[in-house]
Amino acid sequence: MIAPLGVVLLWSKLGPAALFVLPLLHLPIVYATLNPSSQWLGPVVTRFPAVTKSVWLTFDDGPHPADTPRILDLLDQHGARATFFVKGTSVEKHPEIARAIMARGHTLGNHSATHPSATFWGLPPRRIASEIDRCSDAIERATGARPTLFRAPVGMKNPFVHPLLDERGMRLIGWSARGYDGVKTAPELAVQRIMRNVEPGTIILAHEGRSTADGTAVNVEMLELLLETLSEKGYVAVIPIRDELMGPGQTAPAL
Repeated sequence: MIAPLGVVLLWSKLGPAALFVLPLLHLPIVYATLNPSSQWLGPVVTRFPAVTKSVWLTFDDGPHPADTPRILDLLDQHGARATFFVKGTSVEKHPEIARAIMARGHTLGNHSATHPSATFWGLPPRRIASEIDRCSDAIERATGARPTLFRAPVGMKNPFVHPLLDERGMRLIGWSARGYDGVKTAPELAVQRIMRNVEPGTIILAHEGRSTADGTAVNVEMLELLLETLSEKGYVAVIPIRDELMGPGQTAPAL
């Protein structure tokens, strides 16, 4: 951000032209904040090292009392493992589901306490810290384990996020394939969009909790089709080793 003194100096040098220059100076920060894959503010893990046909399947917005048990059954049927980035308030309501996720061989990540999707990117440090800590506290109370991975609501982060995560020994996790199944997208189209970007080491973003007016669990239908498609293509869903996660342009030992 441009400090007040910097604004004064710009105005003294440029006069009214500073009104046009100032927004341009903030564009890099705006881009890095709103682009989930941008590395400008700090590392964002968008893939993992893999020499076999493996992907990392991740779910946002749970645990969900209707969707999560069905998702766990589907994962079992396909021998798949996944990471669930959960909301703290949902964990508080359904701690037994959080425990079931881990008991069935999956892992939990922090997706903030209340999922303030419209405002998280603009929150001050104290509010961001509260969202992170309250979610981690809820997960630890429910399962006895504290998460080390964080995914920002809708993937947007500001310059305060990385320092706060570093203090807590946490890593920011993005994705490299998504189908927009969290909005009004047909399961078939969502799977097509995901598969266009699937290769060994891809991180797939999926969601929980979206239903149609007649009660159809769209996210569950999408997952069933996705797992079938991945299997047909020879892919398996795994959970990578945390210390070997990487972002664009980085290299690491293969799993």
